[in-house]
Amino acid sequence: MIFPIGDSPNPEGTPYVTYALIAINVAVYVLVLPLSWTAPDPTDPALQEYIHLVARQTGYTLSPQQILARTSAYDLFVFEWGYRPVAPSLLHLFTSMFLHGGLGHLAGNMLFLWIYGDNVEHRLGGRRYLAAYLATGAAATLFHAMFSPNSGLPLVGASGAISGVLGFYFLWFPRNRVHLLLLFPFLVRLTVSARTLLGLYVIVENLLPFVISGGAGGIAHGAHIGGFVAGLGIAYWMDRKAVQGQPSSYAGENAEGNGDRVRAWLQQGRLDDAATEYFALAPEATERLLEPREMLQLASWLVDAGHPEAALVLYRRQLRDYPTGPMAADAYLGAGLIQLRAGQATAAYQHFLDALESKPTPEIENAAREALRAIGRHQGRKRPLVVP
Repeated sequence: MIFPIGDSPNPEGTPYVTYALIAINVAVYVLVLPLSWTAPDPTDPALQEYIHLVARQTGYTLSPQQILARTSAYDLFVFEWGYRPVAPSLLHLFTSMFLHGGLGHLAGNMLFLWIYGDNVEHRLGGRRYLAAYLATGAAATLFHAMFSPNSGLPLVGASGAISGVLGFYFLWFPRNRVHLLLLFPFLVRLTVSARTLLGLYVIVENLLPFVISGGAGGIAHGAHIGGFVAGLGIAYWMDRKAVQGQPSSYAGENAEGNGDRVRAWLQQGRLDDAATEYFALAPEATERLLEPREMLQLASWLVDAGHPEAALVLYRRQLRDYPTGPMAADAYLGAGLIQLRAGQATAAYQHFLDALESKPTPEIENAAREALRAIGRHQGRKRPLVVP
């Protein structure tokens, strides 16, 4: 068996929302756990419905008396508050995320949330992270329900929402290292890239079983897939918005800029005017407007002039227009340094590794390696996290 036990690098600060979500899930489980040892109320109208459902699901191989003997008050609680596709409820769409089928189900989900949640929360911020968690959890449940619309079985668990978190992580932190513990046949500690591990999670553990089973079975593979795709889609949309958006320091500029004037100001060394003219253009009008060297020149000036947000947009647009080439490494390094100074070390980490793989000049390579060493020291390590 293989268990994830941590990841690196990790962000600064405390992931309060992640910890709160873990605490709520655990608290709900502990509070309702005594119902597992309590007989159901025979007058509860849901009891007969539940017995009929179980009898149908088991092919009527069990008598009503046998089903009743195996039913607890906890089963009815989950039946009432879990999400049942045959009786959809907006309230149950969210309450189902905080119910679990057992201690192993809860422990596995909370372990994944603890490992992967902090980086995503730090990147999104607490409020947006909570909104994304709930939204991807709802999307996961609805996606699963599409393939079993007549099912009366309740769907419970936080795994759909956590799969949404994994979708964000897959796109934003692909080069992070995930530490695994192999328990059998030997006790071995392994380290793999996040993108490799999460790719296997989606394809091997969910997509293939989902296709083979047709969406049936006791594990909600469809919810895992739906949540992951939802998180991936939102993260992609946010990245695209970051490239296409207008930096706040140049907000309010009209979209009537002139590309020829941008180049003219650059040639004359009037970088302030060039930046104003550039960000007055519609984002699509800036595609390949400037050469990589010109974009680096303007981005460097923006950093020195106290406009790091605008410089980051420019670096991102350079990588949009020229993802490869001799100056791609410069853009990766520049973007990473801005994010590092802004406290986004884990996001910067991805860029520094990209810089090293983009055929950098010796100067850029040394700067990227030093930045990685700085992140490694900050993580409490004696050497860089990864130095290819």
